[in-house]
Amino acid sequence: MNTSVPSKSALAKPALALIAGPTASGKSAVALALAEAAGGTIINADASQLYADLRILSARPSPAEEARAPHRLFGHIDGATACSAAQWAAEARAAIAAAHAERRLPILAGGSGLYLRTLLDGIAPVPPIDPAIRAEVRALPVAEAHAALARRDPPAAGRLHPADTTRVARALEVVRATGRPLADWQQARRGGIANAVRLVPLILLPPRESLYARCDARFLAMLDAGAADEVARLIARSLDPDLPVMRAIGVREIAAWLAGEVDRATMIAAAQRATRRYAKRQYTWLAHQPPPAWPRLETQLDKQSITDIAIKLRKMALTY
Repeated sequence: MNTSVPSKSALAKPALALIAGPTASGKSAVALALAEAAGGTIINADASQLYADLRILSARPSPAEEARAPHRLFGHIDGATACSAAQWAAEARAAIAAAHAERRLPILAGGSGLYLRTLLDGIAPVPPIDPAIRAEVRALPVAEAHAALARRDPPAAGRLHPADTTRVARALEVVRATGRPLADWQQARRGGIANAVRLVPLILLPPRESLYARCDARFLAMLDAGAADEVARLIARSLDPDLPVMRAIGVREIAAWLAGEVDRATMIAAAQRATRRYAKRQYTWLAHQPPPAWPRLETQLDKQSITDIAIKLRKMALTY
């Protein structure tokens, strides 16, 4: 870990710790250890853990863990509502300001790259999309949408996976509605807090094989903890299947099992595979997209290493 002494100008800014990593990498454990060591408030930066309906499948901190330190932006949104990155960033800014006002260390914990980028770098001032254009784009099969994007915005099509329904649709609707690629709008981001805080980041990148094994084991533990009942309650609400809460990993796989469409072994294999793929995408993004100066920890965590990391981060965050 990089423990270089910050400049005087940086020390004048309030500290903000950031623990990022792919799913099942141990970021919640590190954030909690740091919160206890430094008098911190943990602020959720995971898109799924926002929703009240997904305590189990999102691996939200348990009630016992939440009692050990203040937690903010966990499970506070009903699944019938979709939370945008801009909405989360506004709530996160307020939670960070509140922690500073209480003389506590705000600790962001999560692996949602879009959320972190929106908070730190700001949001692109894309004008509202014409509902007719949005509906037309969202009705396209993802393969057709990607082909259309390749014609209108080839660089975006090259960057995005052809099966990434959400991002392909967003890039296509923006270029169709505004005549400008999304990347152009992103160059004019505004509202970010990166220059107003002294960021103390750490990216957890454990060995991939151990990470994938943790993903597999954790899904089995989720089933034992009642994930099927959690999904059954969601199904009973007859929510829009395009809502984030209905597209969360494990929901569709378990729903298919509950409907008798697949057997239990097939459901488990599908959910574990989806989780590993998600972890792989997060791993790749976090390994390459954040600034090179952000420390990357590439070893497997254990109880002692978590304690050691918390002590080092506390020293860095509370240096005045």
